[in-house]
Amino acid sequence: MNNGLQAIVFDCDGVILESADIKSRAIFKLGEPFGPEIQRRFYEHHLRHTGVSRYEKFAWLYRTELGREISPEESTRLGHLFAGYCGEAVRQAPFVPGFEAVLAECQGRLPLFVASGTPHEELCQILAERGLRDKFTAIFGAPPAKSELLSRIISGNGLRADRVLMVGDGETDLQAAHDNGTLFYGRGELFKDRGLPWSLDLTGLGKYWRGLV
Repeated sequence: MNNGLQAIVFDCDGVILESADIKSRAIFKLGEPFGPEIQRRFYEHHLRHTGVSRYEKFAWLYRTELGREISPEESTRLGHLFAGYCGEAVRQAPFVPGFEAVLAECQGRLPLFVASGTPHEELCQILAERGLRDKFTAIFGAPPAKSELLSRIISGNGLRADRVLMVGDGETDLQAAHDNGTLFYGRGELFKDRGLPWSLDLTGLGKYWRGLV
């Protein structure tokens, strides 16, 4: 290894696969039966909490907008609807530009991990179908929350937090990095003018991680 970096942790939707917008559209459709105002607030909540488990969002919807706790049956039903709205499109989504180049460059040089708000088994299946499962040291999906997933990666692999790079496209990813004291690289204009390393896609990530010492 030519620098002080010990590992890179990738979010999945919007970082590995161009699937973030696909899932956002599914959330919007899922909110339609609840009426336009609740639909709008549910969608806005989702956009503020990308990277959070869909089941946590369903629980928020019922608790905040409907005034009661969601039942396990209702949560499961919404989960099935969500998967039906976007599952196949996610599986066929293109890679984020720059990701494959970084993956190829880092293979054999750095341990690579995935930490995603997608349910664990679903995440592993998607990455296996895309030929990626064996490219990562380990894959972690929800639950628990992103910050805890990152913590488990650090502690479970004897890593120094300040030598781990979290790559994400949402506030949840950035918060996880802050909570654990890791480095952070942002994908997308959300991170523009915030004093953070970022690029519109991942084409700038290679130069950034190579420059870490």
